[in-house]
Amino acid sequence: MPGLIPVAAWQFLQEADLILLPRAKSAKRSMARNCLPPHDIPEDRFREIEFAMETDRTLLAEHYLQLADEIADAVRVGKKVAYLTIGDPLTYSTYVYILRALEERYPEIIGRTYPGITSYSALAAATSFALGEGKERVLISPCPDAKLELRRLIEAHDILVLIKIGERLPMVLRLLAEMEIGDHCVFGAYVGTQNEIIHLGIADIKVSEATGYLATMLIRRKPGESRQTVAAMASNQEPAVDRLAGKGST
Repeated sequence: MPGLIPVAAWQFLQEADLILLPRAKSAKRSMARNCLPPHDIPEDRFREIEFAMETDRTLLAEHYLQLADEIADAVRVGKKVAYLTIGDPLTYSTYVYILRALEERYPEIIGRTYPGITSYSALAAATSFALGEGKERVLISPCPDAKLELRRLIEAHDILVLIKIGERLPMVLRLLAEMEIGDHCVFGAYVGTQNEIIHLGIADIKVSEATGYLATMLIRRKPGESRQTVAAMASNQEPAVDRLAGKGST
C-alpha cells in the first residue's frame, strides 16, 4: 500500500543519493516503487535492477556479488545507498542475498536494515484475521508441492501462513475443501495495490485470477471463537452474536 513504510526508513530514503529498486524480469516497473508516499525525490536518484530468479546457486551468488561491488563503489565515494523492497527485507526477500554478499566482501561497510510489513501481516490486517492468540502455534511456510506434506503442516499447527503459492493454488484449494476448513481461511494477492484480491473463505476464489507469486493464504485449522463468545463462556452468558473466523470475524 502506498505510504505503508516505516517513518525512519522514509527519512533515510529522502536523504539517499542512490535508491535501488528490484524489478522482476517480467515486470515493466518495480513494485517496490509503489510503496512510496507522494514525494519530491529527484528521479535520477532511482535505479531499477533486475533481480535474479536463477536456480543455479553459483550464478545467483555471482549476480549478487556484482551488485554488492556496485553498492560498495557508490559508498566509497561518499554516497548514501538504499535498497527498497516490498514486504519485510529479511523475510524471503532478495535483500537477504545482497546483505550476505556485502557482509562477505565488504565487512567494513556499515548498513542498517529497517523492518517492513509482510504480505501476511497486510492480509491479516485487511481481513481482521488474528495471527495467533494465546498459545496457538503459527507456522510460516512456502507452499509445498505435495498435498500430503501440506496436510501434515496444517494438522501440526493451529495457523499456517502459506506463501509462494503460485501454480499450486488448485491443489491447496482441493485439500482445504477435503479437510472442510476452507470457511475459516482467507486468501489475498497484491494486498494494498490496485490489483488487490481478497477472499474470506475459498468458495469464490477463481484460480485463473488468483494465482501468482504474490499470493498468500492464512489457514486456520479450527474456527476461531469471537472475543464475545469467549467472554460469554467465562461469565456463563449466551453471546449476542457468534460468528466464525473466515465469515466476517475472527
